[in-house]
Amino acid sequence: MSVVDAQNKFEQDGETIKTDALVIGAGPCGLFCAFELGLLDIKCHFVDILDRPGSQCAELYPEKPIYDIPAYPEITGQELTDRLMEQIEPFSPVFHFQQMAESLEKFENAEGKTLWRMTTDVGTTFETPVIIIAAGGGSFMPKKPPIPGIEEYEGTSVFYAVRKMEQFKDKKILIVGGGDSALDWTLNLLPLSKSMALVHRRDSFRAHLDSVNKMQAKVESGEMNFHMGQVKELKGENGQLSSVIIEHKDKTTTEVECDTLLPFFGLTMKLGPIANFGLNLNENLIPVDTEKFETSTNGIFAVGDINTYPGKLKLILSGFHEAALMSRQAFRIINPDAKLKFEYTTSSSSLKEKLDVADDKEKKQA
Repeated sequence: MSVVDAQNKFEQDGETIKTDALVIGAGPCGLFCAFELGLLDIKCHFVDILDRPGSQCAELYPEKPIYDIPAYPEITGQELTDRLMEQIEPFSPVFHFQQMAESLEKFENAEGKTLWRMTTDVGTTFETPVIIIAAGGGSFMPKKPPIPGIEEYEGTSVFYAVRKMEQFKDKKILIVGGGDSALDWTLNLLPLSKSMALVHRRDSFRAHLDSVNKMQAKVESGEMNFHMGQVKELKGENGQLSSVIIEHKDKTTTEVECDTLLPFFGLTMKLGPIANFGLNLNENLIPVDTEKFETSTNGIFAVGDINTYPGKLKLILSGFHEAALMSRQAFRIINPDAKLKFEYTTSSSSLKEKLDVADDKEKKQA
């Protein structure tokens, strides 16, 4: 059953979905939760505001290389998402996309077990003993530049993220910004573009020095242009840009021909309704313990960039570690009378059976 088919099956029933665990956020750390939970026979559902798995990796830099994932000298955000989806396939997680976790309430079922009832903004309702918040920094929204009438061009010739590089082939591109995203995409899209220009309000940058040096070398060689100033006006018709007006420090202006504008002014993180879940918060982050990665509320966990603790590193690989420890405490909550046994995937016949990698002998042992 495909991701979409599984989602439709549950939501068309219109009934409350009962599951072992609910993961809020389908980024890399959330996806790995499904693997660690699955090894312990814990079934899970996902809720994510985007229309596909991957969260920040898929939304903000699907084709941008990541260099600090163990065993992958280089991997893009989309490739990492694809590999994680392949890894968790044996456990059949169910995804509910384009939905936001909106309300949460605690109750006891007929057997006296404490459960959580979570409802999304489109009315999907879940009942579960365990909730894992893997929402990154919350919902990321691009900071829009204060340019009059920019909304008219959004989605047609103004874009705040690069999802498919081929979309910009043979385009006259103008990139605005001085951070890593602006410099990285200037260099990555330059070979595809018909023309490339970078605009920044000053000649110093917040990006890695190597990227700045490479950009400046491209300018010196005539492969692209750099304009110091700010975009003040857009020109075009029916949502299609033809040029922009750049204002310089001395108030003079330059008109630059372009048909594509990519402003990279950073992102605004919005925690959204999670802020109203009754959890302890510290500057829009959720404090957790480092033994179980449980929040101040029993049965609610937080992994990845959304959490905070002494020594926290906002790295994907740190989130993977957090997911592994979280899953063991989740098991204890879901199965309070069961014994938790630690096993290695390399040697456990039962785990290999779950992953569908066991040979005939191991299948008999399992």
